[in-house]
Amino acid sequence: MSITVTTWSLEQTSPDDLRPAAAPSGDVRIVRAEVPSPEFGRFLYTAVGGDIRWTDRLGLTYAQWREIVERPGAEIWVAYDRGTPAGYVELDPQEDGVVEIVYFGLIPAFRGRGIGGHLLAYGTARAWDLAERWPGRAPTKRVWLHTCSLDGEHAMGNYQRRGFRLFDTAVTEEPETAAPGPWPGADVR
Repeated sequence: MSITVTTWSLEQTSPDDLRPAAAPSGDVRIVRAEVPSPEFGRFLYTAVGGDIRWTDRLGLTYAQWREIVERPGAEIWVAYDRGTPAGYVELDPQEDGVVEIVYFGLIPAFRGRGIGGHLLAYGTARAWDLAERWPGRAPTKRVWLHTCSLDGEHAMGNYQRRGFRLFDTAVTEEPETAAPGPWPGADVR
């Protein structure tokens, strides 16, 4: 059994493309995870993506996770709501001043509270100024990401409201799998 998945690729080509979002109410802070931690990276990945079929990294070894989080220029920015991780943005620097937002999202309990737009805008701004924190890197010329039809229903709208423009669409057939939940055997729905 397979399902049809549409993947959209979006980009910004100037920091002027970024449109801010209103800050959420309450004590929401966004902090860079400056100490590379495979455990924390995997926690964020499974907690955010477990109910929306993020599976591509589930089989990675500790060494592979370590390589991801220790890559020079790679950054993880975490939103905290009153001290609890609520979601994250993972930035991957690429060649020629390109930065990909590899992963972005919120843990299910924090969705629909105005945190997502704020976190995306903040993370995108950090993609644009990434070279300021990594001496020797070329200034960012392009920030891009992809989303798909399996992501949350508000994902595409959030990206577009932040100033991302569509540049590619692909449709594929993928094996149908149950959403794995944040850990094996768990389904948060």
